[in-house]
Amino acid sequence: MARRRRTVLGALALSTVASSLVLASATPALAVPAQLPPIPSIPPIPTIPPIPTIPPFPTIPPFPTIPPIPGVNPAKNIILLIGDGMGQTHIDATRIRYYGANGRLNMEKLPELGSVKTYAVEEGNDKPDLVTDSAAAGTAWSSGVKTYNNALGKDTRGNVVPTIMEQAKAAGLRTGNVSTAEITDATPAAMFSHVSARGCQGPKFTTAACVRPSGQGATDTVIAEQIARNNTADVILGGGLSRFEPDDQTALQGHGYTVLGSFGNPALTDQTAASQTVPTRADLAGVSGPDRKVIGLFNRGNLTVEKSKEDNPTSVQAQEPSLVQMTSKAVELLANGSGSRNGFFLQVEGALIDKRSHANDAAQTLRENKEFDDSVAAAVAFAQQNRNTLVIVTADHECAGFNIIGKGSFTNAEAVAPPGNIDTGNPANNSSPTRQFSANVKDPARSTGPINGSGSTDPKNFGPATFRTPDDAVGVADGSPDASLWLSYLSGNHTGADVPIYATGPGSSGFDQTIDNTDIFRLMKSALRLRG
Repeated sequence: MARRRRTVLGALALSTVASSLVLASATPALAVPAQLPPIPSIPPIPTIPPIPTIPPFPTIPPFPTIPPIPGVNPAKNIILLIGDGMGQTHIDATRIRYYGANGRLNMEKLPELGSVKTYAVEEGNDKPDLVTDSAAAGTAWSSGVKTYNNALGKDTRGNVVPTIMEQAKAAGLRTGNVSTAEITDATPAAMFSHVSARGCQGPKFTTAACVRPSGQGATDTVIAEQIARNNTADVILGGGLSRFEPDDQTALQGHGYTVLGSFGNPALTDQTAASQTVPTRADLAGVSGPDRKVIGLFNRGNLTVEKSKEDNPTSVQAQEPSLVQMTSKAVELLANGSGSRNGFFLQVEGALIDKRSHANDAAQTLRENKEFDDSVAAAVAFAQQNRNTLVIVTADHECAGFNIIGKGSFTNAEAVAPPGNIDTGNPANNSSPTRQFSANVKDPARSTGPINGSGSTDPKNFGPATFRTPDDAVGVADGSPDASLWLSYLSGNHTGADVPIYATGPGSSGFDQTIDNTDIFRLMKSALRLRG
């Protein structure tokens, strides 16, 4: 970090003021000198030398490798599950919704619980940027460095940094990447691509999508092309078919991948829904055998939320695999390998928790969070049979300020004015400007009932969403004011809150504390005994 030089400006000038004293006395016996002697001349203050230039701070060296935890055997496998946008309230609300106030989610049953700091840094320096995006967060746990929002697999100064998935593959482990988003989106892409701008997904390179205002990214390769050619993940399951082209399919098949569906018609310049073939969960179920490498992209965009598939069971989208199905198949395929080092590294992302939180759709958010938690159960079931498996569950950030509010209450967004701020017993505590409590009432123009109930047709409604829980009486329905779970959102944006982290298996005790998101990388690397 460079500091500004300080310069001492100006000069100190001193002038001698001549003084004469006229003394008059009525006492002739008092002898007064006719003139006082001159004040001795004060020598000038020597010139202050300039403050020497402060040298720049030395580059902070990388964190040392975390040594293995004493007495703990190395992990053979790691399953890292990321609930994108999943803050503590997402977990609390999902638990209450599906299991009641005294229930527990699968992730909450894991023995180790800690907290993760999520901040990013500004581009080109190390100043904290308190609210991260998924790209900077994904790079933190994938590569162990802080970077700026938008960067994937690069540090804040644009240098490419290796990922733990790349290191695991180089060490002989099998590797997998699963997401309900486009597989080129930030969280999955952080494990097997390197770009300055996360929007550089493909199929074409454009300056708008790929080049930063600083100029970083001008020579980057789009994420889809990197995935198709770098041979980093053996099992790739998610969405984002539209980001790929026929030559990507050819490259993948050249690396030995089974490509589910079709990436399109090589005779066409641009691929469309008509030229590409989206595979189904039946296609995925048909893949088996040792050392299999497979890519399945089950939608041209993000995968479909579970609630929509349940509400529309005959739709095309209902044929997509669920996150639980993709997780289970990925574990099955990766465990059935014979690499130079037996074991695997798998990342699984529940991406739609975040995307539906951005949309402030509580019903979809809760259902996606439950699907993610059910995927945790699938991972833990494998780990219980394979005790050398480390399972880690966390989030990249919290999304949208998800909140549980009191039944029958309302939020500031629904109010005519903010809450009162007067302390009638001690006026010294009053805030300024003062607000009366009487003005904090619900605004009928901004709050027209539960957004999943009586206010469901009003697109400008800031009312809460209400949900029945197992603790409610029979007959209480979602959207009713009688439902006990009332949920609201602060905004449609990420927040800077810490997120929880849960773990079980060899090396899991290292997560039982408050850590930085970059520490996840070092703890996983230590658990696998990866070098370099």
